[in-house]
Amino acid sequence: MDDGDALRRDAAGIGALADPVRRRLYEYVCGQPAPVGREQAADAVGIPHHQAKFHLDRLTAEGLLESDYARLTGRSGPGAGRTSKLYRRARRDIAVSLPQREYELAGRLMAAAIARSAGTGEPVAEVLNRVARDYGRTIGATTFSGPGAPTPSTDATAALHRAVAVLIRYGYEPRFTDGGDVEVELANCPFHALAQEQTELACTMNHALITGVADALAPNGPEARLCPGQDRCCVVLAPRGR
Repeated sequence: MDDGDALRRDAAGIGALADPVRRRLYEYVCGQPAPVGREQAADAVGIPHHQAKFHLDRLTAEGLLESDYARLTGRSGPGAGRTSKLYRRARRDIAVSLPQREYELAGRLMAAAIARSAGTGEPVAEVLNRVARDYGRTIGATTFSGPGAPTPSTDATAALHRAVAVLIRYGYEPRFTDGGDVEVELANCPFHALAQEQTELACTMNHALITGVADALAPNGPEARLCPGQDRCCVVLAPRGR
């Protein structure tokens, strides 16, 4: 599942909670220390059992709940009774942000930088830029490796388009200026709130990450330069050599 599919699935899942009965069932299941059965959930929110089945299965289909079968008695063997379908909160985080934000990624990069800095004594900001650039190289290399994956192009314009394809997945919303291939602005900053409070830190981290993506397309990966503008990311891309 690519990032676009994941976003659509998460949006559909959260949309499923617009139904008040479904939302009450979800909140009840999440508030229990152990998986719960349909009858228990139905009785807790005061609805018929068949209605609870419908809504719980819908929540499972949307990825908000997980289900399994077990005997409520806890016994096994003859006389233990039939298994029941039990529900629990899904073991994955679900979040939808429009425009797309990547604050978890920023947190992970910063945590890695702080840990390295504590061990080496280097300034955190310098380590953060290296960590971010390494991460950019990694996501770029992953995109352009494996069976059937494209190889880095010898054409600077094609390399720019491939870098753009990577950045789209991380919410940057690239847009070609003047409808051409001369320059690419990034309409969305995935680290927007952080950039508002810690502009230099966030922008240099951002620049390092995007430069890492360009590195993965060497020798003709695009040039990434810091060029802050209103209502957009602080980095602008251009084909190398132009």
